[in-house]
Amino acid sequence: MSTDLTSRQQAVYDFIAERLRSEGSPSVAEIARAFGIHDSAAHKHVRMLESKGVIELRPGRARGIRLPASASARKAARRDEMLSLPILGRVAAGAPIGAAAGHDGQMLFDRAAFFPQPDYLLRVKGDSMRDDGILDGDLIAVHRSDVAEDGQIVVARIDGEITVKRLKRRRDRIVLMPRNPDYAPIEVPADADFAIEGLYCGLVRRG
Repeated sequence: MSTDLTSRQQAVYDFIAERLRSEGSPSVAEIARAFGIHDSAAHKHVRMLESKGVIELRPGRARGIRLPASASARKAARRDEMLSLPILGRVAAGAPIGAAAGHDGQMLFDRAAFFPQPDYLLRVKGDSMRDDGILDGDLIAVHRSDVAEDGQIVVARIDGEITVKRLKRRRDRIVLMPRNPDYAPIEVPADADFAIEGLYCGLVRRG
């Protein structure tokens, strides 16, 4: 350990390191209680240890203290914290088209970027969802689900064709609603092979 730590900083560091090995990151309040000091004093020690490079802090987390890792380990940990989504094909935002069967690579995202957490990406073709901000060429994130509430944006399959629309449940039928007045609603026939494939949960637009 660095010799420029004061005896108290060394003691706080040793406490943190032991807790990380045994139970996980301590909170500032727990450090304060362990040393019989105010939270503000414990916070000051933690910040000083961070400034000297012997611990790292994750912003916005009450238990965000960790020991520094090597550059390669940090990169691997960062990748583990990311969400990798496959790009599966295309989805129509106009007249339905067949979903492309090919796999068009992967993209990485922060896990907090979407809600609910998506399972894959589909590329949009057409502009029937324009007024919901979904444009031709966008990638939409889709959470796999076979159920949806009235008014949600869904990816739906009709007789083998895939489309993205707002779901409208009427008394005796289901209607898939576009968000562009140039397009007509799609009424789902009672005998159609129809299924909800997933819920829209965000989009990616490349500049």
